[in-house]
Amino acid sequence: MNGWVADIVDKETADKVGKVWGLGSDTPKDPGPWEGELRNMWKPTQQEALWFHGGNLHQSRHYSHHLAMQLKARMEGIPTPVFGLQDVHHTG
Repeated sequence: MNGWVADIVDKETADKVGKVWGLGSDTPKDPGPWEGELRNMWKPTQQEALWFHGGNLHQSRHYSHHLAMQLKARMEGIPTPVFGLQDVHHTG
C-alpha cells in the first residue's frame, strides 16, 4: 500500500507514512522490528487524515466498524490513543 501512496499521491507522503501491513515478524517480506499489531492499518498514520483500510471481505466487514468508530470518536473530540505510529520509511 505504501507503493500505491507513492503512485497516487507522491513519494514524500509515502515516505512519511512508513510501512503498511505486517507485524515485523523478521521474515524476508516482513522485516522487523516487531510491532505488536498491523502497521498503519485501521489507525492513524504519520500523514494527517490518511488512514488505510484493506484486506479480504471478512477483514473489511469487521474492521470497517472499528475504523468508523475511531473516526466518529475523533470527530466528537473523544481521545482515541493508538499503540504507536509507524516510523518514517525508505527516505532518500
